[in-house]
Amino acid sequence: MALAVSTSSTSAISGSSFSRAGAGGGGHGELRAPQIGLFRLLDRPQGASIALNVSQRRTSVKPINAELKRNDSIVPSAATIVAPEVEEKVDVKVEDYERLAKDLLAASPLQIMDKALEKFGDDIAIAFSGAEDVALIEYAKLTGRPFRVFSLDTGRLNPETYQFFDAVEKQYGIHIEYMFPDAVEVQALVRNKGLFSFYEDGHQECCRVRKVRPLRRALKGLRAWITGQRKDQSPGTRSEIPVVQVDPVFEGMDGGVGSLVKWNPLANVEGNDVWSFLRAMNVPVNSLHTKGYVSIGCEPCTRPVLPGQHEREGRWWWEDAKAKECGLHKGNLKQDEAGGNGSAHANGSAAVADLFDTQDVVTLSRPGIENLLKLENRKEPWLVVCYAPWCPFCQAMEASFVELAEKLAGSGVKVGKFNADGDQKEFAKQHLQLQSFPTILFFPNHSSKPIKYPSEKRDVDSLTVFVNALR
Repeated sequence: MALAVSTSSTSAISGSSFSRAGAGGGGHGELRAPQIGLFRLLDRPQGASIALNVSQRRTSVKPINAELKRNDSIVPSAATIVAPEVEEKVDVKVEDYERLAKDLLAASPLQIMDKALEKFGDDIAIAFSGAEDVALIEYAKLTGRPFRVFSLDTGRLNPETYQFFDAVEKQYGIHIEYMFPDAVEVQALVRNKGLFSFYEDGHQECCRVRKVRPLRRALKGLRAWITGQRKDQSPGTRSEIPVVQVDPVFEGMDGGVGSLVKWNPLANVEGNDVWSFLRAMNVPVNSLHTKGYVSIGCEPCTRPVLPGQHEREGRWWWEDAKAKECGLHKGNLKQDEAGGNGSAHANGSAAVADLFDTQDVVTLSRPGIENLLKLENRKEPWLVVCYAPWCPFCQAMEASFVELAEKLAGSGVKVGKFNADGDQKEFAKQHLQLQSFPTILFFPNHSSKPIKYPSEKRDVDSLTVFVNALR
């Protein structure tokens, strides 16, 4: 079978210029196109010329003289074939976001925001929680670039937060893209477990229904998102946040691992500096901040913090400090492994330094704390803190507790510490009333049962009153 290939130097045509010949063209209703490159079976009598178009998207074969853009949908599949010219494959450049994060390490939030909006355009959006992350919106406005904002309306937010949303929309002339939880899932959760089940079995299930799944839907329509995460928000879980990263948990519009990029312009900024910026720019803020709230979430799970407390202590206060994340930033959590006095992290970072390291605080081992529990008539009462070195709330009270130990030295009250993390955690839960870190216990000299300090005021004066009331 012989094969003849004809080509033409005529200009390329669009797909719309293909036509079907009538009866005058041989009566076969064949497809005719200008001679771009076709072959005929020469021994086929009067047969229709058959051409097969090969889409450039499906192969690396490029039609001779063909334009880059053509409407292949108009040409029936297996209708024409072009004379091939093999085109070199061009490697698609993959962005190295770890390198970019290092390059932007010293960049300002404004520079990082501008870079993010420049790279992703309409395929990126700011995740706005209704708290001090309004700074992100101000930075986006300052870039002069268009930007999008979305927020998760869980149905359990404070009235002040809804009022704040309205004020932000008016201030910046934007429409926040609200995402809502699935009504059927919320209904099933509430009917089965009640409105406040999270106080009994943890907040993760409720957050998964009201926050994580709506967020997942929102991110499926994006290629990148911008968050207000900061390293100082939670030293135990967020201390290694980069300014930009491939999102390790969620997927973007293209689907699959690596399809979503996460930007954290405020990662290296301290909370005080964020507030200085908000005041300097006269940015509207949530009125809850004036009532002692720092970290703001849903109304049942958020409360004001006291002086000396870390901002995350106002969230899910009835739970272990390590659980104070809702799942939106799960990929940034540090995985901990207990290791004696200090904690070695699974991600390879250095061990966390031990706390309350002073000669006035006795380090109690497991046998030591067990002996203390067995004694019914102690010579001296004891004040003991059950802690974990990684815990930001333990870290926040270290100075107060050390000062108290120095104050109580020689007073007849012993002060001790017990690392209740890791393998000791279950023991501490069963015998030391541990529910969250830190747990402070007073062992009176007339009873074996310790008395738990009930307040979250961990300043020296408050702890002193507690000790003097029981000694």
